[in-house]
Amino acid sequence: MTDSLVYRSARILVVIPAYNEGRNIGAVLEGVIREDGFDIVVVDDDSTDNSIEEALRYQVTVLPLSIRLGAWGATQTGIRYGLLNGYDVFVTMDADGQHHAGDLPLLARELVGNEVDVVIGSCPGRGSAARKTAWWMFRRLSGLKLEDLTSGLKAYSKQAACHLVKADTTIFDYQDLGVILYLLKNGMIIREKDVAMCPRSDGKSRIFDSWLLVVKYMLQTLVLCLAMRIEKRSSNYEK
Repeated sequence: MTDSLVYRSARILVVIPAYNEGRNIGAVLEGVIREDGFDIVVVDDDSTDNSIEEALRYQVTVLPLSIRLGAWGATQTGIRYGLLNGYDVFVTMDADGQHHAGDLPLLARELVGNEVDVVIGSCPGRGSAARKTAWWMFRRLSGLKLEDLTSGLKAYSKQAACHLVKADTTIFDYQDLGVILYLLKNGMIIREKDVAMCPRSDGKSRIFDSWLLVVKYMLQTLVLCLAMRIEKRSSNYEK
């Protein structure tokens, strides 16, 4: 079967976690609906605005959470839903308008046609000085060669998705370095694909909103990287 036929036969689910994105979610959904071959699930992370009502206007599946789980918990919920309903490919994207729906087929085809487990929509030129400083630090600590460590635009195979819903992945807060390191530890093959990204359509980043949040985020990631490095050295020593 050719790559094109494999791609067309794959069941692909777009997972969109949303928290108070009522002013953005409609335009995001319109873009995804214009692309052919994708089902959509919006996971509302206990929003206090009209995000649910706006999403339901587009007749997509909406999973409303009764308590706030955070960006990663909401993403996991969408992936679990997809696994329970037999999907083959899972594409995650943000609800704030930063990601282009036109890149979804690009990521999905890259995943299906190249025997990789994860494809990251990479845009290393974006972001503030705070974000770029964080990326530089993370690369130094982790030893990763990936350019974009915090992109929420990713395509996952079913095998990768099964890893992402295990109990020990609930410790993560975001779909970023911790998730990448965890997947690499479990033998997943990860590739980047260059994409363009827009500024948020409305509001501001909840991760890199201030230098205080950056410092907190970097400290948490430092602990994770050190733990991974210690574990790797211990494993090498045992061999």
